[in-house]
Amino acid sequence: MAYSSIVKPSVYFNNKLWTGNGNSSHAQTGVGFQPDLVWLKARSESEYHFLFDAIRGATKGISSDLTAAEATYAQGLKSFDSDGFTIGTSNGMNRSGTTYASWNWKANGQGSANTDGSINTTYTSVNTTAGFSISKYTGTGNAGTVGHGLGVAPKMIIIKNISQTTDWVLGHQELDASAPWTKYLKLNDTSAVLDSPVFNDTAPTNSVFSVGADGKTSSGAGSHVAYCFAEKKGYSKFGSYKGNGNADGTFIYTGFKPAFVIVKIAEHTGNWQLFDNKRVGYNQDNHVLRPNLNNAECTSCVEIDILSNGFKLRNTDGDGNTVNNKYLYMAFAEEPLVANVGASIPATAR
Repeated sequence: MAYSSIVKPSVYFNNKLWTGNGNSSHAQTGVGFQPDLVWLKARSESEYHFLFDAIRGATKGISSDLTAAEATYAQGLKSFDSDGFTIGTSNGMNRSGTTYASWNWKANGQGSANTDGSINTTYTSVNTTAGFSISKYTGTGNAGTVGHGLGVAPKMIIIKNISQTTDWVLGHQELDASAPWTKYLKLNDTSAVLDSPVFNDTAPTNSVFSVGADGKTSSGAGSHVAYCFAEKKGYSKFGSYKGNGNADGTFIYTGFKPAFVIVKIAEHTGNWQLFDNKRVGYNQDNHVLRPNLNNAECTSCVEIDILSNGFKLRNTDGDGNTVNNKYLYMAFAEEPLVANVGASIPATAR
């Protein structure tokens, strides 16, 4: 059995739920660390997704369901705090009576410049233990390389041009096994996999990732933010599966009890699906949010079971489990199946 070196995943990734109160300073505590990336979304009504990170700074938001450039939300996420974050009066984050969720990752504060690539970063914030980094850089309009700081090759990269209206770019190691990193998905819509040299048709290395001569990843007039993820046993997994078209669906082994799962069909159009371990009742009642849509969460959708060692599909719809279609996923742990500490206690399903 594989053991995890990350005994407590919640010190690097954690979910947080709250109900809005409309106040100008609504502190969200209990995250367990000072987050460096906060992705938040209203649950009970339609509102955009918002992503804030420590490199771009508080109040600077981008939305996974929009192509829009970065915007300033003075009453949005106002500060990153030692045990969470504080939000203001923004309806998208703190409308009185509306329920919200956030997903929070720890990097290393604002970080510092990285000069490993041909394009220097303004800041790169790195958590090598958890396999996560955030970088901000200015494109050149040409192909180049950008340092990510992880020390190992990332398996998933998300990039957004924050200066211009452009699509989100998501690269994943398993989009095309025969020609890795020659294709990408748009996080902001339902598109099937696209063949384009946004990563210069080059796999990332232990020190850099590549960008193409494209406004999405290397605009000569734009700043870009990149979120890079390396896989860590018992904590994170970035893989793919084939659907079986059956309500007794495909089982995906992750080696941990998931706290967070995103799924997207690769070869055909379909919505992104986001699940977590907090917005739920029990299995077969895991509520769905869609990163490419501003919809409220679906509380009647029966999509996945969250298990002690992975997740299992429970529907036959095209967004998650049609027969023989390829789906990509990213998952982060609530707890490892077995941690490498003394008398290890296996994780249990709910």
